[in-house]
Amino acid sequence: MHQSDHAAAMAERFRELVESSGDSLPDNHYDELRLIIEAGLDTALLETMEKISSQLTKMAHDIQNKAEFFD
Repeated sequence: MHQSDHAAAMAERFRELVESSGDSLPDNHYDELRLIIEAGLDTALLETMEKISSQLTKMAHDIQNKAEFFD
């Protein structure tokens, strides 16, 4: 599931919880919540991708160093 779809599903679930308790919020609040959730998911994804990129870069350097000394 894409981040935007997942964020929308989470915001909708929150809406269900709020409304099942007899409360309500304006639609624009749920839109803002969806954007906040999506931004959080995007940030988490980017942080993970940066860690993986760093690991791959280190691995590439290690391979290059070992290749230089391989006969």
